[in-house]
Amino acid sequence: MIERLRNLIDKSLVHFMDRIKKEYKLHLANPILYRSIREYCLRDGKRIRPLLLILSYLGYCPNGRKVSPSLYNASTCIELLHNFMLIHDDIIDRSSLRRGKPTMHKMLARVIKTREPQKLGADLSIIAGDIVYALAIDAFLSIEENPQRKEKALKYFIQTAAFTAMGEFIDTVHGVDKLNKVKEKDVFLNYTLKTARYTFDCPLVTGAILAGAPAKDIKKLSELGILIGQAFQIQDDIIGIFDTQKNIGKSILSDLAESKKTLLVVHAYAKLRSQRRKTFLHYFNKPKKTYQDLVAVRKIFIQAGSLEYSLNHIKSRLDKTLRLLRQLEMKNPYRRVIEEALHRLFKHALRISQENHLRFDFNSR
Repeated sequence: MIERLRNLIDKSLVHFMDRIKKEYKLHLANPILYRSIREYCLRDGKRIRPLLLILSYLGYCPNGRKVSPSLYNASTCIELLHNFMLIHDDIIDRSSLRRGKPTMHKMLARVIKTREPQKLGADLSIIAGDIVYALAIDAFLSIEENPQRKEKALKYFIQTAAFTAMGEFIDTVHGVDKLNKVKEKDVFLNYTLKTARYTFDCPLVTGAILAGAPAKDIKKLSELGILIGQAFQIQDDIIGIFDTQKNIGKSILSDLAESKKTLLVVHAYAKLRSQRRKTFLHYFNKPKKTYQDLVAVRKIFIQAGSLEYSLNHIKSRLDKTLRLLRQLEMKNPYRRVIEEALHRLFKHALRISQENHLRFDFNSR
């Protein structure tokens, strides 16, 4: 079912990009504008966000109610919101790669010859990102559903965009703040706002609202969405340090180069003492990091117990998520598919734990 739905989502994305060419005529403003947005939005991805929206909707859709094909077109709204966030995030982080290809601002830096190509690329990319956000709203409005539920779901969708921007704001402030000022609770607030709300909470809740799910289930979906989103971001931070460039689709040094204050980093700083802490700060605060620095930081995270600590936080959240999932009134076939998708999603954490001889699993029953 997961692969079938992903194929439908990909086809819907292509259909949507064809439609906006006719309706918005972006190519007439500049052919590069439409071409860049289309190529970026159609890049291969897990499509976990629209997939969760569809599964949640189908899981609560009453028996006998015909499911409109517009559901699949509308589900692309959350993928477009994701792309909008990535475009702006990559400008802030000065990233060069996204999904194994140039980031939007790197592509647009080559539009015309100029003395400041990086500034041009960033400026044009901000505009392109704003357009993609507008397109996300357009995609959402294509759903054919009860107007009251549709309005309620749209408000939740827009709120999510605002909360995610708040998370980006906090993350950017933390980026220049001293490490000793950032606590674990600050890290988890950032994880909640920047990742959990729009990656898991929003698609699950939005799909459930549109289908008319009971209020108590919507509350539980939001709770488990936050838990799984926090776990997902912890895994992403682990991957950013312990995986390969081929697997993550961007520079293996990017997270370390940005001196991101992740759970790994905050835990290591709190646990290390005297000379060991100074050594860690030496690598963490270096203006230009090398692969050798990354190897050294990996060893520090392992020796400080930070990798194991982070994996345990993933496990505890996954266990709580699965317990909540089994309490829902959602139709069993769709609940099982969501559970299967979660197991697939955290295979990276399992592999990295095995490579470092650490025990990691979560309840499958």
